[in-house]
Amino acid sequence: MEIAIDKDTCVGAGMCALTAPSVFTQDDDGFSEVLPGREDGGGDPLVREAARACPVGAIALSGD
Repeated sequence: MEIAIDKDTCVGAGMCALTAPSVFTQDDDGFSEVLPGREDGGGDPLVREAARACPVGAIALSGD
């Protein structure tokens, strides 16, 4: 699975980082980003839930 965050859509709500902290974090400006080396989700079962929790739909999952 590949994870992409639309930085133009992200509002920095942080739901992804709260839901799947082993995959997502927030940058210095408060916007979401994927942790280095975790671009494939690392098998974390909460990645899909984190994408669903995003209030603006800024997280896209592909492959699988």
